[in-house]
Amino acid sequence: MALSLRRDREAPRGRYTPNLWPVWIVAPVALIAAGALGWVIYHYAYDHFAQAAADQTGQKPPKPVNINDPLKATVTALTLIGAVLAGLYAYRKQLLAEGDAHRADASQLADRYTTAAEQLGHDQAAVRLAGVYALARLADDWAEQRQVCIDVLCAYLRMPYEPDPTAAGHKEGEREVRQTIIRVIRDHLQQPDVPTAWCEYNFDFTGAVFDGGSFSTSHFRGMVDFGGATFSDSTINFRGATFSDSTINFRGATFSDGMVDFVGATFSRGTVAFHGATFRGGMVDFGDARFLGVTVTFGYVPFRGATFSGGSRVGFGRATFIGGKIDFGSATFRDGTVDFGSATFTGTMLDFDSATFSGGRVDFDDAKFRGGTVDFGHVMLSDGTIDFGRATFIGGTADFDGATFSRGTVDFRHATFDGGTADFRGATFDGGTVTFGDARFKDGRIDFGYATVNGGTVTFDGATFSGTSFDWGPVPVPAGA
Repeated sequence: MALSLRRDREAPRGRYTPNLWPVWIVAPVALIAAGALGWVIYHYAYDHFAQAAADQTGQKPPKPVNINDPLKATVTALTLIGAVLAGLYAYRKQLLAEGDAHRADASQLADRYTTAAEQLGHDQAAVRLAGVYALARLADDWAEQRQVCIDVLCAYLRMPYEPDPTAAGHKEGEREVRQTIIRVIRDHLQQPDVPTAWCEYNFDFTGAVFDGGSFSTSHFRGMVDFGGATFSDSTINFRGATFSDSTINFRGATFSDGMVDFVGATFSRGTVAFHGATFRGGMVDFGDARFLGVTVTFGYVPFRGATFSGGSRVGFGRATFIGGKIDFGSATFRDGTVDFGSATFTGTMLDFDSATFSGGRVDFDDAKFRGGTVDFGHVMLSDGTIDFGRATFIGGTADFDGATFSRGTVDFRHATFDGGTADFRGATFDGGTVTFGDARFKDGRIDFGYATVNGGTVTFDGATFSGTSFDWGPVPVPAGA
């Protein structure tokens, strides 16, 4: 008889044979244990019946015990033990049968994987499409290898792709295969709480070429990597998507007349990274998006080192930021627009430190700042426009400390500073224009201390001041200040 004892409560992942003790160990141990237990039961029963006989007769010495009584008790106990052992043996056989069934399932799943992978490599688009659906269905059925199936689909999108039908290397029907992969992924990201959802998994699109596709209203809780990807003459849609504790990476990506649409998306404790990205006429639109962090903080959205040219556009119009940081430090603006029009910032840090402007526009028209800082410290403005027209600063700061203005415009017309600060300490004005026309200052501060004015214009035409502190430095004191 073999006792079905399992040495480990959990079998290693992917192993389906129950980890049982060998029969040649279990059988002798069981026999010895049963014999010892029988001996103990017999002597206990004998003593028990002897004591019972003495108590009934009151004789000393007691009346001899009928030997059949303890034997019957011992046999009954051993029979019960045998039944338990038989049950354990049957359970062991069941575990082995289940292991065989699991191995059969695993073998079948592995065969399905091989078939789907072969289909994805087929010359005919129709066969490749079948492979896409087969691999998606396999991912639903094979939770242990779901990430592997997802990785294969993503790897297909990373393969060399020529979207131009007239170019060499173009494959007939390839665009439909790629669009189908994107649709399949999106369909698995719509309901995060269903067992077959892919929301918790990672997606690696590094170096892929995108000429369209939609992830709208998807839920991402893992990493989405578009590092080095190319977006050309197409739109990839993340409208209304939700990113929770996830990372979206566009490091080194190229936007050439393409568009990435995050309108109405929600970001919670995540990161969107555009380090070293190049924008040549493309657009990334975060309009009406919400950026929320842990206890009203948001990770940070880095554009450090990005290059904007050719009429490119990054839009945050009407977006909401609570806490966190948006980093354009060391970015280069040769053309294009970064638009924060009508956006709301609460305790947020916007960092343009050491950025270079030789053209383009950064627009904060009608934006609202409650605390936090907009940092243009040490920027080089040789052309282009930074527009804070009609912006409202409630306790916030617009910081141009150490900036250099040789041309271009910084526009604060009709802006309101309610306890906010405009800081131009140590700035150098060799040209260009900084205007506060019709701005309103209440209980805030304007600081041009240690600034150097060699040219250019700083104007406050029509501005009003109430309870404002000043350090005008070399700037002419405006009327009413």
